[in-house]
Amino acid sequence: MSVMSLSEHDLYLFHEGTLHRSYLAFGAHLSTNADGEAGVRFAVWAPRAAAVSVVGDFNGWDPAAHPLAKHPQGVWHGFAPGVREGAAYKYAVRTPDGEWKFKADPYAFFAEVRPKSASIVYDLSGYRWQDALYRQRREKENHHERPMNIYEVHLGTWKTKADGAPLTYEELADELVDYAADLQYTHIELLPLAEHPYDRSWGYQATGFFAATSRFGTPKQLMAFVDRCHQRGLGVILDWVPGHFGKDDHGLRRFDGTPTYEPEDERLAEKLEWGTLAFDFGRPEVKSFLISNALFWMDVFHIDGLRVDAVASMLYLNFGKPPDRHVFNRYGGQENLDAIQFIKDLNTAVFRYHPKALMMAEDSTAWPLVTAPVHEGGLGFNYKWNMGWMNDMLKYMEQDPIHRKFHHERITFSFFYAFSENYVLPFSHDEVVHGKKSLLDKMPGDYWQKFANLRLLLAYMIAHPGKKLLFMGCELGMFSEWKDLEQVDWHLLDYPMHAKTRDFVRELNGFYKKQPALWQADRSMEGFRWISPHDRDQSVVSFLRRGVEPGEELVVACNFTPVVRRGYRIGVPADGTYRELFNTDAESFGGSGVTAAEGPDGTVRADGLPWHEQAYSISVTLPPLGAVMFKRIQSNLISRKEQGV
Repeated sequence: MSVMSLSEHDLYLFHEGTLHRSYLAFGAHLSTNADGEAGVRFAVWAPRAAAVSVVGDFNGWDPAAHPLAKHPQGVWHGFAPGVREGAAYKYAVRTPDGEWKFKADPYAFFAEVRPKSASIVYDLSGYRWQDALYRQRREKENHHERPMNIYEVHLGTWKTKADGAPLTYEELADELVDYAADLQYTHIELLPLAEHPYDRSWGYQATGFFAATSRFGTPKQLMAFVDRCHQRGLGVILDWVPGHFGKDDHGLRRFDGTPTYEPEDERLAEKLEWGTLAFDFGRPEVKSFLISNALFWMDVFHIDGLRVDAVASMLYLNFGKPPDRHVFNRYGGQENLDAIQFIKDLNTAVFRYHPKALMMAEDSTAWPLVTAPVHEGGLGFNYKWNMGWMNDMLKYMEQDPIHRKFHHERITFSFFYAFSENYVLPFSHDEVVHGKKSLLDKMPGDYWQKFANLRLLLAYMIAHPGKKLLFMGCELGMFSEWKDLEQVDWHLLDYPMHAKTRDFVRELNGFYKKQPALWQADRSMEGFRWISPHDRDQSVVSFLRRGVEPGEELVVACNFTPVVRRGYRIGVPADGTYRELFNTDAESFGGSGVTAAEGPDGTVRADGLPWHEQAYSISVTLPPLGAVMFKRIQSNLISRKEQGV
């Protein structure tokens, strides 16, 4: 990684908000001075500070030892000879009130393991990447027309050692990567890895935005983890939190003794719901910081994309705030105009440098055009989490099956808007924590029915248009919700139904990858067609999923009751023989083994009886709490000719 010196041009761009690789100029960088002496060059933005110096284990933490010089626009810089990689340091910042504050470097690449909080001089260069083939293939593909099935992971609690310590990046590069690849996922999504002092914030209250957390190892070990993911064909998505930051005293809060990264107006700054502070999106130096940070993870760590957290809280000034703290923009509205412009500038910059990046908005609002390009009036993301679908589906599945017919619209309403954005269907960590119960425990019924309901839910997610995401542990059918201080309940695999549930997820994910009809036209009505959304009384829906090529078509039928539906007729668009390709009720998955198609090799022949406004139909048996997918394998005309009829 090449290091930039602080030129007048760099400073101009930084103060304009367009120094998009500011991490190359700011922070601590190994360098040499004009005399050829080795050391570290430091640069930090603290516009209202009375003085700034570097303190560390190399100078006895003495503020007088290495003072920095101030540029007229508030950037402090200097060179410390003899300082080496691995040195611990902070900035001693003298506030306008004369008080000394000891601050971690906002641009530090590494930090001490909590509870310590000093930054560490670290050289990010020198790692030898082995993922060129993966990255070349990624650049050639259109991810909108490829399968995307994401395994969401909290590294600290996916698996732990006997003493409760988390696995390291190196250990995860072996165990987690192989596990996700074996389960046929296409991507791993990691909860935030920016340095943070409090484990139970899960990384969402960061203090070191450019420092990969030292809990699990070094930055180069994280590079090796990402490299291994790519070598196994897995993309890596990182949860990224530009909306707010932690209040810890060594972090960004009042960095120079005054609001620096946060707004001056305390009503705008405070995120009361989370106990954090918002970024000042209208401040150009903050924009340079945040946009550089997004690019940093892609440039340096080869991260494939970012899931941008809490977009709703950025879009609206009064998100989560009581009325007495409401503020309004210059037009009298509640939209955060600075944040909206920041989001557009962010996505424009990311796609300028990384055209095939994934930029996913975690947005719970009905804001329009979230995934439309900026030049077309959109926010510029290329995916949005479909929170509405997730909420509707979980509320529906929590109903006793006998009552589901009264809530039928919850499984059909999503198709009124399914193609208005490019959606990801998420069953994330937020849905299985803080008393919300695990996915399995949300399901009604007895022991068998809970598992059948879970299989049905996951199969419906796979069949529904949109990319997919599932949080770790859900693939086992955990009864307990996510315990954010303990590992996944791996012991459950000793019990047959849990082991079969993981086998089911593996088979379902593999089936998804092999069927272009399930992902090739995800964002278009061309890829979906209702057969019947209207069978409310029996809680059955049926539809077609289509790929781009002729013949890439699946018939999907879902029975949301425990009643076996024999002789259930489904309209199909073409004559021919249809084969049952996937059945969630298979005995190998823990099901009852009801076969939908009772012909040879699991086939059923269409007849000329029009049904569901289709010219042909098939008569099948729908398994209890089951989903079945069929594919037409030949026309009846060809079949009759082959038989000499």
